[in-house]
Amino acid sequence: MTRGHRAAAWCAPVCLVVALAACGGDSPARPAPGSATATATGTAAVTGVAGPDGPSASSSRGTLVPSPSAGQPNRPTTVPALPPPPLPTPRRSTIGPPPPTPGTGLPAGVFGKDWERVPTDRKIVALTFDAGANADGVAPILAALAREHVAGTFFLTGQFANSFPSKVRDIAASGGRMGNHSSTHPYFTKIDDVALRGEVLGAERDILAAGGKDPRPFFRFPFGDRNAHDIAAVNALGYVPIRWTVDTLGWQGTSGGRTAASVAARVLDALQPGEIVLMHLGSHPQDHSTLDADALPGIISALRDRGYAFATLDTLLG
Repeated sequence: MTRGHRAAAWCAPVCLVVALAACGGDSPARPAPGSATATATGTAAVTGVAGPDGPSASSSRGTLVPSPSAGQPNRPTTVPALPPPPLPTPRRSTIGPPPPTPGTGLPAGVFGKDWERVPTDRKIVALTFDAGANADGVAPILAALAREHVAGTFFLTGQFANSFPSKVRDIAASGGRMGNHSSTHPYFTKIDDVALRGEVLGAERDILAAGGKDPRPFFRFPFGDRNAHDIAAVNALGYVPIRWTVDTLGWQGTSGGRTAASVAARVLDALQPGEIVLMHLGSHPQDHSTLDADALPGIISALRDRGYAFATLDTLLG
C-alpha cells in the first residue's frame, strides 16, 4: 500500500469518532437534561421556587435558565413551576346551629334575641353584676343586697370562678341568681363555633366546680359583642342572652371621671319598667375604686322612692 493510501485509511476511523462526538451520541461528557451544573456546552441551571416560607434551595420544581450554546439560538426550555398552595383563611361557619334542644323547659319566645329589658309594664328593676378583674366589690355588694332584701343576678366568667371560688360560694349562699359570662371573656364575633361552644360550656363547668349554682339559662356576651349567629349558637346550648338597659359605667373608676353619684344618676335617668342594670363586682385595676358597690345602697333607696321593686331575670321566663 502506498504512503497516500495508508494515510487515507488511518484518517477515516478518526473522522468517524469525531463526527459521533459532535452529534452527542452516548458520550458521558454530555450533561443530562435538567442538570443543576452549568457547562460550556449550554446546560441549564435550576432556580428555587418561592413557597409559603420563601425560596427553597432544595426544591425539585424550578425554572430552567439555559446558558447560550455555540451555534444554538438562545431559546430557554422551561419546566413550569407549581404555585404554592394558598394559605387557609379562617372564617366563621356559615351553617347555622341546630335549634334549641327540646326539653329545656324554656318558652320559645325567649330565643333569637339578646334581651335589653324585661318585657313588662310592672315597675320592676333587675340588678345584674358582672365578674370583673377582681373580687374587691363582692363583700359590700352582697352585704347591701342582704340588708335591703334584694336579689341580684351575677354573671361569672370561668376565670373568676377559678380565681375566687370562695366568693362564688358566698354568692351562692346569699341566694343570688347566677349567669354565664363565658370562660375567658373574648369577643364572640371573633371566634369560631368550636371556640364559642368551649367558652360557654367551660364557664358552666368551672362555676359548678367552684361551688356555684347552675348558670343556665342566662348568658351575657363579653363586651356586649355578638351577632345573630352568636345568639343562635348560644340558644342552641340552652342559654338566653341577657344584655342591659343601662350600664352604670362604674367600671371606669374615679380615674375615668366617674363617681358614685354619677353611677346612681345613670340608673335613674334610664329608669323604665323592666330595666336591666349592669354593674360590676371588681374594683378598677388602677385606682381601685368600687363605685358600683359604693352607689348600690343609694340606688336601691332611690328606686324604691319611685315605686319600683326588684326582681331577678327569672321574671323574663314567665
